[in-house]
Formats: sequence, structure tokens, C-alpha cells
Amino acid sequence: MVGMRRDRFDLPEPFRRFFEGEWEASWLRVEEFRDGQTMVVRAELPGIDPDRDVDISVREGVLHIRGERREQAGEKAKSGYRTEFRYGSFSRNINLPPGCRQEDVTASYRDGILEVRIPVPQEPPAGTGKVTINRG
Repeated sequence: MVGMRRDRFDLPEPFRRFFEGEWEASWLRVEEFRDGQTMVVRAELPGIDPDRDVDISVREGVLHIRGERREQAGEKAKSGYRTEFRYGSFSRNINLPPGCRQEDVTASYRDGILEVRIPVPQEPPAGTGKVTINRG
């Protein structure tokens, strides 16, 4: 039968992810929001040591989060070992609003959530203004 090839997009999203895995998506998932004049980036990182396994930096207007999840030497049965946990390096780059500085960035880790807070400089009022002409 011609045309019976299944494309990866034929399945509904939850089923495709379950059966085939995720190709493009990073397993480091984040949420971003504004809290007043602060940009907040939160990432789920359960089971890591933030002092040893995560590096955060800001360069050229981009927040870089890099790290590594290490596999724990666990009990492996004679009949085999199965895990769906992901181990290895991860990274995520997030564009920041203009004027954000690395010196102002703070980060905290609690209950498996990394939270990075970046103060956003006050933007000048939008719109046009009238320019006064001086006589002289």
C-alpha cells in the first residue's frame, strides 16, 4: 500500500511522547514570568546538588543554565536493571530583556526547583514626546 508510512506527527502529542520520546525538547523544562521589575526563571531539577552540578551565567543578554545529572550507583538486580531517568549534561539558554547584568542575578534551590531572579532595568516610557524648540 502506497502512503502507509506513519509520520511522527500522526499521533496525538501525549501518545507520541510516550511511545517515541521527545526529539527537540530539552528535558530541562523552565517557566518564565515577571514579578514586578524582576524576571523569574524556574527550572525543575530534582535530585541534583546545585553547588556541584549547576552553573549559571549571563553573557551578551542571555541567561545560560548548564549542569549535569549524575547517575547514582544503585542496586542492580541479577535479572537486569531498567530506568527511565535521564542522566547526563543539560543546558538551557534564555534571552533576557535589555540591560540585565550578571552582577544582579540571584539564584536559589529548594525542593527540586532552581529559581533564578534577574532584575530588569526600568524602561523609558513608550511613545513619542514633544520636543521643545528654544528661541535664541
